[in-house]
Amino acid sequence: MQASPSTTKLPRRVSTEQALGSYWITTFGCQMNKADSERMAGILEAMGYYQADQELNADLVLYNTCTIRDNAEQKVYSYLGRQAIRKRLDPKLKLVVAGCVAQQEGEKLLRRVPEIDLIMGPQHANRLETLLGQVENGQQVVATDNNQILEDLTTARRDSSICAWVNVIYGCNERCTYCVVPSVRGKEQSRTANAIKQEIEDLASRGYKEITLLGQNIDAYGRDLPGITAEGRRKNTLTDLLYFIHDIEGIERIRFATSHPRYFTERLIKACSELPKVCEHFHIPFQSGSNEMLKHMARGYTIEKYQRIIESIREKMPYASISSDVIVAFPGEREEDFNQTLRIIKDIKFDQVNTAAYSPRPNTPAASWSNQIPEEVKIKRLRQLNNLVESVARNLNNRYLNKVEQILVEADNPRDSNQIMGRTRTNRLTFFSKNGPSDITYNVGDLVQVKIDEVRSFSLSGTPLK
Repeated sequence: MQASPSTTKLPRRVSTEQALGSYWITTFGCQMNKADSERMAGILEAMGYYQADQELNADLVLYNTCTIRDNAEQKVYSYLGRQAIRKRLDPKLKLVVAGCVAQQEGEKLLRRVPEIDLIMGPQHANRLETLLGQVENGQQVVATDNNQILEDLTTARRDSSICAWVNVIYGCNERCTYCVVPSVRGKEQSRTANAIKQEIEDLASRGYKEITLLGQNIDAYGRDLPGITAEGRRKNTLTDLLYFIHDIEGIERIRFATSHPRYFTERLIKACSELPKVCEHFHIPFQSGSNEMLKHMARGYTIEKYQRIIESIREKMPYASISSDVIVAFPGEREEDFNQTLRIIKDIKFDQVNTAAYSPRPNTPAASWSNQIPEEVKIKRLRQLNNLVESVARNLNNRYLNKVEQILVEADNPRDSNQIMGRTRTNRLTFFSKNGPSDITYNVGDLVQVKIDEVRSFSLSGTPLK
């Protein structure tokens, strides 16, 4: 999952005359952070805040941070620097740092940026109102202790009116040697199936058509919940959840992310092939094509097992798209290890791959190893990998040319006012005209049959048929 900042853009719901003030949220990182930002924006609006017209005018600025890569973390400090200058001129400004950098750094952030009012880890997102109350009472608050995440179905203010994130499991119990996530997001906490279903039913009643089930390691869903079947397996698994929510009226599409090859089962693949609403798109990180590197990463599977998973998916769903995550230049990676990664890209032919050069993270085993790869080698390998990924994706996209795809309209094309955009079931971004045959005008939420006329590496364009 890539770590780039985005702004939570939500409708204003509060009269400015009655409001506590304006807020601005910038989100760095993964889908989990975006979902957390929507919940925190909802809390702020329920309290009486409204969204500012721009960051530098906001009365409350919140950075929801990511620490998965060092460059993402450094961006946070850059953003904080300009807000610290503002706060010295305007002490009423409230400055909040949430998310993974907040959890990782805790009070150390205050020593670096003493202007911060509130530091809160991801497990405290739903406590934002309570924590801001402490700030109002004159406290400088650091909330990074382990916390049971509370159910709250009413607070999220969605960025989209059609597609929604739905958290099903928080935290991660894995111990990959490069990854800081378990230490900043805490242990696994699964929501109950009934609570998840209730949230999705509420979304459907408000016109949402697509939901994406989210978890840092979504295949682990339910293993902390009670219940064993007569066959001796867990009652609450991701597969069971898909069957449980599938028939909710109004929901047209179901997606889920992010999967872990160690726990990805044949039963799950079978369910995805049988359930019409589950989209034919799978995001399954493989991280390295070398078994030696996978062992050092403590990933818990071999590349042969990964390949068998992909083969099984394509046997049951030949048209399915596969995306992945890859790390190059992990400590000790030899040229032959790197070449094995390139070979897997060529053999499997991924629709998309999120790539990154290894970045040492605090409190992870690999950060202290002596066999770190030189920076110039990292840059060279990452460039070579990216060129291959783009080439493979472009060639793979040719399978869409002249085919008719069902597109769920998500928004206007920000670069062309005459176009709208949406995604195929296989998650390929597609652009087409707002106006179809017989003077039909398409709107957000419509499902449109589109003949694909043009393919690019990571997007498509087409002509609506009806």
